[in-house]
Order: sequence, then structure tokens, then C-alpha cells
Amino acid sequence: MVTTIGPHMSSNASLRVPRRRVAVIGATGVAGQQFITALQNHPWFEIAAVAASTRSAGRSYGEALRDSGSGAMRWYCDEAPSPAVLALPVENAAAIDPESADIFFAAVESDAAREIEPRLAAHRPVFSTASAFRGETDVPIAVPGVNLDHLALIDVQRRRRGWKGFVVPLPNCTTMGLVVTLRPLADAFGLRRVIMTSMQGLSGAGRSPGVAALDVLDNIIPFIAGEEEKVAWETGKILGQVAGDTIAHHPVVVSATCTRANVREGHTETVTVELEQSVDLAAVRDAMVAFGGELCGRGLPSAPEHLIEIHDDPYRPQPRLDREAGGGMTTSVGRLRLDAVGLRYVLVSHNTKMGAAKGAVLVAETMAADGVL
Repeated sequence: MVTTIGPHMSSNASLRVPRRRVAVIGATGVAGQQFITALQNHPWFEIAAVAASTRSAGRSYGEALRDSGSGAMRWYCDEAPSPAVLALPVENAAAIDPESADIFFAAVESDAAREIEPRLAAHRPVFSTASAFRGETDVPIAVPGVNLDHLALIDVQRRRRGWKGFVVPLPNCTTMGLVVTLRPLADAFGLRRVIMTSMQGLSGAGRSPGVAALDVLDNIIPFIAGEEEKVAWETGKILGQVAGDTIAHHPVVVSATCTRANVREGHTETVTVELEQSVDLAAVRDAMVAFGGELCGRGLPSAPEHLIEIHDDPYRPQPRLDREAGGGMTTSVGRLRLDAVGLRYVLVSHNTKMGAAKGAVLVAETMAADGVL
């Protein structure tokens, strides 16, 4: 029998999801461009609007991406933007009509997010890459497969703020790969302490000063302002539990050192974990490999086949070889070992796909498939 899919239904026969109009806020930036690539051929979501700063507003998206002096296209992603998206007019992000889309995906700096996101959330769902609202007690920090039960706080958020929509941010991109690997360990063995050192891709800094070519060439920048504190605090919230109208943080102690490396894309992290139970490597491997199976088996458009992939080769993972695993949505883990300090491993996570835009799209997909979006 041939199943015919209507124009407003998903191409996945097991999931019948109404098609929705979406808008990308901050569309000209690195994370905004990743939203465009994640959404422009999406079976459930249709890009209806793009918005950016007043500098870009009033031009087509294609014109806004061109450098006014050289005419060069300031496009960061490997995947090209479609002609239909390039033709869209860029709206002023600060004044975009909340009725112009059913869902908003926002990739703006935190100061701008504090102004723009509540105005939109009063009417529509907002999925954000900004840190502006991560610290609010009624705002879940969503990580696919890790803590989507925290989305229950959306009802609290709506009630307290009088919103019809909501704001759901993702964590800091450095936190993302870490919590994906810690969740199965916490569930199976318990966590006491985590020590992590990151070597972060340049794209995590966007186009901001401080990581210009001459700064990072033949170099590692040993400090990223605010990053280590974010990783420690966000990990506790994400791994915590909903308790009434808030989240009780996990008591795990996290010590992070965050550095910027001369790598275009992908965050590499070395992790040492003190567990509550004695374990062997076979049990750790089994817990990681099995993790996320329920999410990955749902047929969601952006979900990978596996949330975690284990490498036996001691020279893996590497950002150049492994950041695109699972379409940039799989966290790659290697060098699993036990020593006198604890469990140790290296991970690579794609910071602008799973760690930002595509991760936010996957959160929206889970809610759409559940009928709660």
C-alpha cells in the first residue's frame, strides 16, 4: 500500500505533524546561519521570516549577507542557503511581528535577547541559543535526550509571566557535549565530581574580537570570559530534577577550564569523573551506547541514530574527523579509561549544530511530535 502524505504532514509515516511557519532571529550570525541550514529543507517547519539588526533590516537576506565593501558573501556554513531563503526580506529583530510565525528560533546576544525574546514569548514559543534566561527558576535549559522532562516548567513560566508562548534556551555549547555524556553516568552510577578541560572551536566565539586570525594562529587562548562558570552552573541545573515550580540542582561538583583552540568547528573536552559506584569499563560503555535510544528511535527529522558514539582508536575522537557524526548531532567519545582518579575520556561535540541551532530544532521537534508545541 502506498501512503500519500498531505502538504501539511510530516514525510515520516509514523509521525503526523502539522507544518508550521518559523522565523529565525539573528539570522545573519553564525548560529543564525546554522538555523537556516537546519530549517530550510525541514519537513515540518517552513522558514517564513528572517530578522536581524537594523543594519541588515530592509534588505533581502542575500543582500544582508554580502560585505558592503568587497561584495563577499559572509556565509559561514558548509551547506549553501537556498534561493528562496536568500530572497526573504530581513526584518528588524526588535520590531518583528509575533504573528509573523508560529515558532521563533532566536540566535542573538544576551542583551538583545532580554528585550526581544519576552516580547515574542508573550505570543509564541521561542527556542533560544542565548544565556539571557537560563538562570530563571521557571525556565528549563533543554538538552535533547537528557532532561526534556524539565519542559514541564513551561506551564509554570506561562502562568507566572502571563505568556501564551514560552522561552526555552539551550545550554552553553561547551556544556552540551559534557551533559550528554554525564547523563547516562549519573543515571547508572551516580556522580560526585567532574573535572573538564575544553579546547573549543573558533565558531563558538562567532565573529567577536579576541579570536582574530593573528590571535589564534599557532596559538591556544587559555581563557574564555564567563565560560567556566556557565559550564559548572548549567551542568547542575540540567542534571537536576523538577521540584514543584523549580529545578533542584544536581549536587555534582564541576571544575572546568575552557580554552580556545585553532579549530574551525567542534569542541573537544577532556573529562575526569568521580562516580559514586565502582565500575568497570564494559558497564560504562554499555550505559553510554544505550543512552538516547528512545529519542533517536522516534523518527524525528534532526535526531541522529545515536546520541553517543564510542571510539576504540586511541587517536579518536578528533574535531576534523568526528564533529559531523550523526549530522553534527552525535557526541563522539574515546580514550575511555579508569585510573586512580576516576573515569576519564575525551569527547568531541559540534558546537553550532547539536550545541546550538540544530539542537534547538530537535527540542522543538520533540514537542511538535508530542503535540505540546
